[in-house]
Amino acid sequence: MTSTRTLFLASCILLCTSAGCTTSGGVSIRPDGSPGPEECPPKALDTMRILRLQVGDGGDVELDVNQTDDSPITLYEGPVESMLNSHLGLLPATTRLYGRVWTGGPQVVIRYYEAHPPDGDPIAFCAVARLARGQLKKKPESKPGMAILEFSSAGVYIVNSFR
Repeated sequence: MTSTRTLFLASCILLCTSAGCTTSGGVSIRPDGSPGPEECPPKALDTMRILRLQVGDGGDVELDVNQTDDSPITLYEGPVESMLNSHLGLLPATTRLYGRVWTGGPQVVIRYYEAHPPDGDPIAFCAVARLARGQLKKKPESKPGMAILEFSSAGVYIVNSFR
């Protein structure tokens, strides 16, 4: 006879493996492995408003400070530390950006949640890394949980939510 505890554990496992399951950060994962929609926190929206950062404002970013100017680079699923190569609104070049990398889909997705200016305190904000023409696509030799990219830099753009 199956115990109540076993049924409970089985139900929990089934629930977590169903579509719409979220990562530890609370982001739902799409069937292709890319992250689903996510709201930008109110604190970040307030900070961006104060700094006059508008949706679509952009700059240049080194995707991984440990691989600056390398080609190709390898990004792993999880946290990432990037660095602005140019000003982004009032944020100067060399500002560190902290976010998360997803490698499960056809191309890498990088979402930034915090900026740390060189002479200031960390601030909450929302931005994404992008390159035109699918240039954040993984190279074919990429393995699960990691992505090999041709370039070490990309554009970074302010968003008011992640789509």
